[in-house]
Amino acid sequence: MSEVHAVRRGLLRDRCAAAGSAAALVSRPANVRYLAGGAPPGAVLLLGPGEDVLLCPPAPAGESAHARPDEALRVDLLPPPDGDPVVVAAGLAAASGAESLAVEEHDLTVARHRAMGEAAPRLRLADLGFTVEQQRIVKDEEEIGCLRIAAEITDQALGELLESILVGRTERHLALELERRLVDHGADGPAFATSVGTGPNSGRGSHRPSDRRVEEGDFLSVRLGASYRGYRCEIGRTFVIGTAPAEWQIELYDLVFAAQRAGREALAPGAAYREVDRAARQPLEAAGYAEGLQPRTGHGVGLEIEEDPQLAPAAMGKLDACVPVTVEPGVHLPGRGGVRIDDTLVVRPEADGGPELLTMTTKELLAL
Repeated sequence: MSEVHAVRRGLLRDRCAAAGSAAALVSRPANVRYLAGGAPPGAVLLLGPGEDVLLCPPAPAGESAHARPDEALRVDLLPPPDGDPVVVAAGLAAASGAESLAVEEHDLTVARHRAMGEAAPRLRLADLGFTVEQQRIVKDEEEIGCLRIAAEITDQALGELLESILVGRTERHLALELERRLVDHGADGPAFATSVGTGPNSGRGSHRPSDRRVEEGDFLSVRLGASYRGYRCEIGRTFVIGTAPAEWQIELYDLVFAAQRAGREALAPGAAYREVDRAARQPLEAAGYAEGLQPRTGHGVGLEIEEDPQLAPAAMGKLDACVPVTVEPGVHLPGRGGVRIDDTLVVRPEADGGPELLTMTTKELLAL
């Protein structure tokens, strides 16, 4: 992977040079990992104008093997008195002759930005913007391979839970068990806080598990994902507990399933973000559920669980091949519950079989 990371840094360096900056400072953790291959918490990456340097704060011990940086990259471990790595980086850039330094202003606090200016008063600080995030959108096959393994782990954990007795257990207990199973199957950890909702809590987009116990006849909705070598996926499923589903549950489930399928089928290179969102949103709006829908029906995934692109009504841009995204429409009826169905897929051209589904757990409405 050393060559891969070197190529990524080279692309960023070229973009910075085209914008008039001979050096760049990357501080957002996911961006540092993308360009350096790994880093302890708080590390920053200085690109050029001379040698690239990964500046690590004190006490970097404890990083896992897969998080170690590119071996070809110079790594400087800062002793405690040296303070903030971004300030040290500004000094190094100025000492190497750089006249300007592109920084991720969206990641820096005002205090850190000011401290950099004081440490290198003749260095012009420019805004790098979201250049690295945009570079991260299209994944290479090794990145997709990590996402595929993360999805397999997630499917395993969810499948095992569905085989256990659920009635009487709390949402909180089920969420903790799912996260334990993710780690048991090889995940770094959960990709995000696992959500389990039962009865009136089911179908809510970001429900925090409570002490409510699972009851017969409930909808049970789960949303979880594994992180594997830093890459994160997402799955969401809804089930009925202990009995045949009621008519209203079947109708609501079929509606959300149709919306999710429409969103998945709209994924293709060149498809506008907003049109994919529209495909998944339109069936729900036509059925009278426009009010209360989530502001988006999907998003990119990778080193962060919520990356660009955003599949939303006002989103600008078009999909490329090899972009992993979620498709996750849902409906929640206050006081009754609801349905969410989330999948992680990779955009592929029709000649390659169309969108690649990574999360394989059945979407059939099961009575558990």
